[in-house]
Amino acid sequence: MTAIYDPFTPTVLADPATSYHHLLEEEPVYLCQDFDPKFYILSRYQDVESALQDIETFSSEFGQGPKYSMPAGMLSDPPQHTFFRRLVQKAFTPQSVELLAPQIENLADNLLKEIDDPTSWDLHDDYAFPLPVIVIANILGVPEQDLHLIKKWSDASVEAMGAEDPTSYQETLQQMAQYLLKQISDRRLNSEKEPVDLISKLVAAKIEDKGLTDEEILGVVNQLLVGGNETTTSLITNAVWRMLEKPKLWQSLVDNPALVDRAVEESLRFDPPVLGLFRTTTRDVELHGKIIPKNAKVLLHYAAGNRDPRAFNDPNNFSLDERKGRHLAFGLGVHFCLGAPLARLEARVALQALVQHFPNLAFVNSGERIKPFFLWGRKTLPVQVT
Repeated sequence: MTAIYDPFTPTVLADPATSYHHLLEEEPVYLCQDFDPKFYILSRYQDVESALQDIETFSSEFGQGPKYSMPAGMLSDPPQHTFFRRLVQKAFTPQSVELLAPQIENLADNLLKEIDDPTSWDLHDDYAFPLPVIVIANILGVPEQDLHLIKKWSDASVEAMGAEDPTSYQETLQQMAQYLLKQISDRRLNSEKEPVDLISKLVAAKIEDKGLTDEEILGVVNQLLVGGNETTTSLITNAVWRMLEKPKLWQSLVDNPALVDRAVEESLRFDPPVLGLFRTTTRDVELHGKIIPKNAKVLLHYAAGNRDPRAFNDPNNFSLDERKGRHLAFGLGVHFCLGAPLARLEARVALQALVQHFPNLAFVNSGERIKPFFLWGRKTLPVQVT
């Protein structure tokens, strides 16, 4: 029998939302056999919400990507997850993140002033990509002259996560590992100094007299670089894209910049940068008349859940009107996205600065999407000033 839904077809890759109605209404437990290993998809809001909170059944121990992998830092389950999360989370509390606001505002302002041809430019390349990369690199203490390498490596890491054959990325990922291990080694050699950046703090950190090995720090830093790079870039580009598609929405933001938080949250609901992440079942699960077997990979489809009419009114309409309900873009439970406060701040500042500098910004076309099938954002987004 031919599958009605395939996340790898050009049509679904170009617009994943074309598949949501079928998943939500016809096959809320869907078996995708066009990937190795095959995986199941949960799409309804309540099912995804329940699975995210049931870590004993839907485990992260074998990776949150479609391939099976070994437990790693914050992507594992407690107690390992708890240990790593406690070491890192102080840098990403809402209070700590708000202290970065002046720095991010200054960065956004400078990036927009430096655009060579402000009448016609690419919002991704000139603005949405460099802003979060510079911010996360500064938090970690990575030299700014190496940002192009960090971008290249973190992109490769994300693409490898969603590739059926990740071996073609091995050399690039090894270069990234060697670079970051050198950064960690340098911090250990200067460990007598007061730790300022996050890598230094991870080197110095101890909980109950237990510290982290270089490989453990490497895993955490890699997760933070990937999480603090592509996803926030996609949040910014997705939000601008949707509002420029409907110029009245963009004009509403120009006329009333106080709507910026609502625009960010609606973008997260309508176009979550992470369409969904994977879990592995620890037992057989019966749901909607189907059995998901033990040790199966399951995609918890945040984006489809965010369009579930059982959870949201008029879910397929991007609106700046006040909307009830909590979206799933950052997950839920113990694995709720650590960088959510920073992503929200960066997106808010980016939109505020963009409206101020370019109130007459106009849509050219939707550009090109990023590669991994379970992520959603623009690789390019051409814009112009009318």
